[in-house]
Amino acid sequence: MTRVVFPRDEHFMRLALALAVEAAEAGEVPIGCVVVHDGEVIGSGRNEREALADPTAHAEILALRAAAQALGGWRLPGTAVYCTLEPCPMCAGAIQQARVGRLVYGAPDQKVGSAGSVVDTLRDPRLLHRVEVVGGVLAEDSIAVLQDFFNERR
Repeated sequence: MTRVVFPRDEHFMRLALALAVEAAEAGEVPIGCVVVHDGEVIGSGRNEREALADPTAHAEILALRAAAQALGGWRLPGTAVYCTLEPCPMCAGAIQQARVGRLVYGAPDQKVGSAGSVVDTLRDPRLLHRVEVVGGVLAEDSIAVLQDFFNERR
């Protein structure tokens, strides 16, 4: 499969990376996410599981909720999600259910990645909606933020 990276992908990934750094500074696993529609950020989030004591407070879920509020509905066609880490099964399911058009992620997740690393929820032909997936955009930066966070805790 051909990987198509658009010029603005790095721009939006840098915004997600800034959110990941904010998460790390707050003591959260450093993952950030933005949702883009028509070239504008309409939702953003960073991990807040610890702060909210909520297992669903992943960056992607919070960003999707904000985007749904911005667009006035749960369906998010024509949007792109930019996330610093490949989504987990819960987040991939939410992206798929929201009818997101495109996912761009930074670092692959070899433990629970659900956009091709472990499973491929977003492109499974048996499901109603499939999402275009582009991985590895600013992957080194995303990995560095994660490694720095976990190295400081050891």
